[in-house]
Amino acid sequence: MKKVIFSFCLLILVCNISAQKNTKSSAVQNTNSPKNVILLIGDGMGTTQVFTMMTVQKNNTIEQFPYVGFSKTSSADNFITESSAAATALSTGRKTNNNYVSMDPETKQPLKTLVELSNAKGLSTGVVAACDITHATPAAFISHAINRNDYEGIAEGILNTQPTLFIGGGKDRFEKRKDNRNLSDSLRKQGFQVLYALADIQNTQNPKVAGLLFNIHPESMINGRGEFLKPASQKAIELLGKNAKGFFLMIEASQIDWASHDNLFDALVGELKDFDHTIQAVLDYAKKDGNTLVIVTGDHETGGLTLPRADNNGDVLFPRFTTFDHTPVMVPVFAFGPGAENFAGVYENTEIQKKICKLLGL
Repeated sequence: MKKVIFSFCLLILVCNISAQKNTKSSAVQNTNSPKNVILLIGDGMGTTQVFTMMTVQKNNTIEQFPYVGFSKTSSADNFITESSAAATALSTGRKTNNNYVSMDPETKQPLKTLVELSNAKGLSTGVVAACDITHATPAAFISHAINRNDYEGIAEGILNTQPTLFIGGGKDRFEKRKDNRNLSDSLRKQGFQVLYALADIQNTQNPKVAGLLFNIHPESMINGRGEFLKPASQKAIELLGKNAKGFFLMIEASQIDWASHDNLFDALVGELKDFDHTIQAVLDYAKKDGNTLVIVTGDHETGGLTLPRADNNGDVLFPRFTTFDHTPVMVPVFAFGPGAENFAGVYENTEIQKKICKLLGL
């Protein structure tokens, strides 16, 4: 198994070198720019999680991506990041302190997110997450906070950033608040259609949707969540695609991280399979559309997962987690579509946002 893992890593490095020379600048060389960008984040998904996904999904999506890179994930104040700081880097192109949500680490002022920058350009914007929508990663795209645990403050911040749509959990952050305010009523006043069931979201034609499908977080796949991320993402693409100027969409497979934190391999496999199905649906759209850039990455690695041995066919894996926390290792970046070649190489996680901004003209 060690030879398999080594060969996989070597293949990625060869792809990087052949696609583009490693560079520390965010210069975009491709003149063929996308109209739409879909960023898919596997929270806690490092190279070994990706390899696990490739192994358990024999017809996996990852091998369809022609360009591969690696991003370095440290935060402004720590060699080992956590999700809100990592997501801030992906959303704003700036490093921040651990537990900050799209806030400048020095001035403690809000940093412009990809959602806000895309809104200003006239693009439609959306976030879909398999967690509470005010949780660290989605929050960094649609709100701002000094403390990632300020869920009610983050919910209020969404009223200011105003993504075109957001779908996930967190209903209680809007409707069962300590200040007794009902932010769902405030969303309705801003023109959002607030919906509480996936079926209702699938039936709407209103592009401005606040999908609050769970009181806090949805269940894990192993505990019966069922298919949510894929159909929610497909509907988000359909609604956002109504804008002739284009759109930016972030999709998070949130619970890869949680399964890795708990060192639960079966739960991790369930989340990875769900993410793979979602990625395939997005790729199917991008291939048909021709104007959509798809980027898949992790915000950081969790669990220090290794695969020290397996059976001869890779049908049975014997995983080993080395920590219950995050690790500082680089995470892979996969890209497909117009401008994809710009994501090859090794770079800081902040470069992903900068490359997206240049390609979209933000």
